[in-house]
Formats: sequence, C-alpha cells, structure tokens
Amino acid sequence: MSEEYRGAMGGLEQAELDAFLAGDALARVACLREDGWPYVVPIWYQWDGRSLWFVGRERSEWCRYIQKDGRIAVVIDKEHGRPDNSSGEMAQIPKVMTSGRAEVVETPNVGGQWVDIAAKMAVRYLGPNGPSYLESTLKQPRWLIRLTPDEMKTWKGVGWAKRYWVESSGGPSFEEAHGLRK
Repeated sequence: MSEEYRGAMGGLEQAELDAFLAGDALARVACLREDGWPYVVPIWYQWDGRSLWFVGRERSEWCRYIQKDGRIAVVIDKEHGRPDNSSGEMAQIPKVMTSGRAEVVETPNVGGQWVDIAAKMAVRYLGPNGPSYLESTLKQPRWLIRLTPDEMKTWKGVGWAKRYWVESSGGPSFEEAHGLRK
C-alpha cells in the first residue's frame, strides 16, 4: 500500500508557517481563570511574522484573565477532511502550538490601534463582507493583545514525530509504520 497520502512529515518551514498563519484557521487560546482553572476560547488572530495579535470585545472574559495573568498557550490548526487517495491528494494537517506571556497593548477603547488589525482579520475571515461587519461594530470598545511566542512547535503530514515512538514495544519500527522503509 502506498504511503504517499501521508504527505511530507515534520515541522513547517518558515514559508509554510507564514502561509498557514495567513489563512482562516481559528486560534484556540488557553489562559487561566482567576480560580486557576484553564479557560480556552476560539478566536480570530493576526500574525505579523513575529507575534500573534488578538482583538477582544470589552466584555470578553479571556481578555480580563490575560490582563491578570498573561501566561497563555495557543493552538492553531485547520479542520480537515479525509484526503481522496484516488486523486493523489496528500494530507497536510498543519498545526502550530505556541506559548508565552501575552501583553495587553490596549485596554478597551474605540478607535485604537486595534482597528487596523481588526480590519485585516475581518477581510481574512469574512472575505468581502469583512469591512461591513467591522464598520457596524467600530463604536464597540475592544482590547488589543499581543503574544510574541517564547516557543513555537509546528507539524505537518500524517504520522508521529519520532520522539513519541517506542521501538521496544513490539510491532513495526517507526520507519516501517510510516512507510519510510520499503
């Protein structure tokens, strides 16, 4: 059986990372509630090549949590369907996992730096309807939050990273299981 459906496995190259983060996948931001429990929210983001930017509504709980404790983790991945092997389509299944200390750049305001970032996000996520969506909400106060990651891990393809494979457990080797050995 052909293993080509797996696509290239491993970390994303910089160009792949930038292209993926320019897409319409949502970020899942994990922050800490005041009682110490995790809080996870799917939100829009903007990548500038170095930092992730988030624009939150004034009453968004996650923004207040980040203001009190900036430690966050973020996962960005894309929903994917099963590739049609008959067409030769390869699964990519890109993922980005990152963490760091987020910075509140702006507390809720109308007309701040967040407007330009939100405008870019609105077009990216809503296409031609983005500007009309944003315009109708411009008088609503927003937060502006930035995460410059301390660490970023990426992955593409269908398969396990070798560090997870336990060779001594029996069964095929990593190479055999991933079609790397003929």
